[in-house]
Amino acid sequence: MASLTVENYVKAILQVGKKSGADLVSPGALATRLGVSPGSVTSMLKTLAESGLVSYVPYEGVRLTAAGHKLATRMVRRHRLIELFLHNTLNLTWDQVHQEAEELEHAVSEFLVDRIDEYLGHPGADPHGAPIPAADGQMRGDTASTVTLAVCEIGERVRFVRVVNQEPDFLRYLSDSGFQLGKVGAIVENSHDAGVIRTEIEGQQFTVGLRAAQSILVERAIS
Repeated sequence: MASLTVENYVKAILQVGKKSGADLVSPGALATRLGVSPGSVTSMLKTLAESGLVSYVPYEGVRLTAAGHKLATRMVRRHRLIELFLHNTLNLTWDQVHQEAEELEHAVSEFLVDRIDEYLGHPGADPHGAPIPAADGQMRGDTASTVTLAVCEIGERVRFVRVVNQEPDFLRYLSDSGFQLGKVGAIVENSHDAGVIRTEIEGQQFTVGLRAAQSILVERAIS
């Protein structure tokens, strides 16, 4: 049975790798993601390599093996199903569920996770729009057609499908601005000089910086 630390590391490798698109995940990127020292990362990567969960190239980076990818996907599945369960059944807001799920994902059994999945109707996405893996590891949600809000042009209509940044303050700001996943909005300003993008949703406008807009995924050309 994998330890909490091992589970956190393989999940971080999977998520950092998907975000960067690189073949190898750098130790520095992992250190930043996990909030630990580079030395601690190097030591842990050696341990993971010895366990057969990663392939580690010193001074270059790390990639998951088939076994490591399976474990990482299982952790992502647990996390996102727990988030949705807390949101749908206990009415926790989307800015509250992430940290709770971080704690609970290491304690639940696979039996309980499968029952949660069944109870929720085998959902495709968590409260932030992130796709949920099925029990066999296949992703249910499809984000292939999405782009970041930051690249959208004035006049475009978009549907909001996912928020990658799960910082509670940011999520609360979006909620207070009338933002909801699934809603359709129109781009009314995208200023590189000012560094902001402004969107109107059902007569209410919200503004985010272009950097923050990179963490909001949308579907374009919505009629």
